[in-house]
Amino acid sequence: MIEKRQFYIDGVWTDPATKSDHNVINPTNEEPCAVITLGGQADTDAAVAAAKAAFPAWAATDPATRIAHVEKLLEVYNNRAEDMAQAISLEMGAPIDMAREQQAGAGSHHISTFIDIAKKFKFVHEMDPNAPGSMIAHEPIGVTALITPWNWPMNQVTLKVIAALVAGCTMVLKPSEESPLSAMVFAEMMDEAGIPAGVFNLVNGDGVGVGTQLSTHPDVDMVSFTGSSRAGKLISKAAADTLKRVSLELGGKGANLIFADADDKAVKRGVLHCMNNSGQSCNAPTRMLVQREIYDQAVETAAEVASKITVGAANETGRHIGPVVNEVQFNKIQGLIQKGIDEGARLVTGGTGRPDGLNRGFYVKPTVFADVNNQMTIAREEIFGPVLSIIPFDTEEEGIEIANDTPYGLTNYAQTQDGARANRLARALRAGMVEINGKSRGAGAPFGGMKQSGNGREGGTWGIEDFTEVKSISGWTKVG
Repeated sequence: MIEKRQFYIDGVWTDPATKSDHNVINPTNEEPCAVITLGGQADTDAAVAAAKAAFPAWAATDPATRIAHVEKLLEVYNNRAEDMAQAISLEMGAPIDMAREQQAGAGSHHISTFIDIAKKFKFVHEMDPNAPGSMIAHEPIGVTALITPWNWPMNQVTLKVIAALVAGCTMVLKPSEESPLSAMVFAEMMDEAGIPAGVFNLVNGDGVGVGTQLSTHPDVDMVSFTGSSRAGKLISKAAADTLKRVSLELGGKGANLIFADADDKAVKRGVLHCMNNSGQSCNAPTRMLVQREIYDQAVETAAEVASKITVGAANETGRHIGPVVNEVQFNKIQGLIQKGIDEGARLVTGGTGRPDGLNRGFYVKPTVFADVNNQMTIAREEIFGPVLSIIPFDTEEEGIEIANDTPYGLTNYAQTQDGARANRLARALRAGMVEINGKSRGAGAPFGGMKQSGNGREGGTWGIEDFTEVKSISGWTKVG
């Protein structure tokens, strides 16, 4: 049993004020694999106080100095990449090959990208050549609370922590209590990289406890949260009394519009993207909208692809998908699959229960429903499991209407060989991100959504800007 009861506060590992043990469950076998402590108000206060005390000096450092610290962190991160992958695989069930390549790999990718972006970022710049002496300064917002989820631990930790570091903010990280081990490894990396005491602090806890304490804390200037839309609403309400900035990256119900002229691999690509990480991605294309002319063939292809996806233990190598994170998620997914059946969707592969041969662990069958309409529960709610809903449409206008008929607006997808149509769709789809024909967004592209998928943007220039205040200066004198 791994024991990680301490918190990282003011540059040292610190015992909690009171003992409140929490078992971390290995979703592969449903057994406890580690024990952490859930923090209390005293722990939160200590971490915030450390961040507040460290802020003036860190904010005053030259950006080049902050970037140099991040470059050292990248070196440490890469040296301990295997430790990170093992921690993520154990705590949230990502198969070890996927944990190495995608999960841990996301962290190194974001750190490296932020280094490149930060070197070009203009923290102080002229507003307009026609307004001499008018300057714009991007200054750190202050003490930030970073609340991260379990599904892509290092993707979200690095998007928040590195942007805040570069911007000149100090911070308290509260990782998900479901996936704290990777964050503890990350804190060890921050310590080894020589990040000054108090700049980065970590307190484990749950949303009701440390999450609320940070959201309401008068000395926290900003909360950056990734998680469910329900929790995002609660954080917004909790933060309102202190008028702190709240940046939210929330749920999604991505539509993937596949037109009759889509390329031959469009359906397969969509199914595999939906099922990746066992469907536990907020930007997963979980609604596949297929034009009527190719609908029957698309359903057949989707069922064939999904039925060939294997499910297995996280510690085994291979291209399989692993378990979902915990019993609560498992039961929720099972209930929604049954709801799809009860509401009349046509189950073409998968279904309720564990896959054959797996009687322990939170394993879910890769599931595909056809003949779904957009008012069914499985088309409205974020399932967060390997479940795909296929919906037919006739015209481009109808496809757009169905895609936009959702409270979410994170990522939508479109598959068509008609360039003009692709461009129309990119503008018409109400989402923070639109991906066309399987083309990935560029390094440093902003990540974030509209509507109940949240506000603010993470990644690249926009991610750094999110952690800054814009100061307008007049009468600036050029010296030297």
